[in-house]
Amino acid sequence: MNILAQKVHGRITNYRTGIREQTSNECLIEFENVNSASLASKLVGQKVTWTNGTTKLVGKIRGPHGKNGMVRVRFVRGVPGQAIGSIVELKS
Repeated sequence: MNILAQKVHGRITNYRTGIREQTSNECLIEFENVNSASLASKLVGQKVTWTNGTTKLVGKIRGPHGKNGMVRVRFVRGVPGQAIGSIVELKS
């Protein structure tokens, strides 16, 4: 199964957090049909878009997060809190 050959959607699950801070320009995203770290590592370098009406933010997948297929995405601008739980699209 080639993940990049089809239109793939994901869901923003949370910001990337530390012990004392959270980074609003880096998010953790869970894509459908991506359930292992090896599949998630194939997505590194791809672009992701989040749209909300007139607002469109583009981010880049930086690396896998954990063993269950989540990825870290860094956006140029900070993502608003209303984006958590919303859908993003993978641009190949």
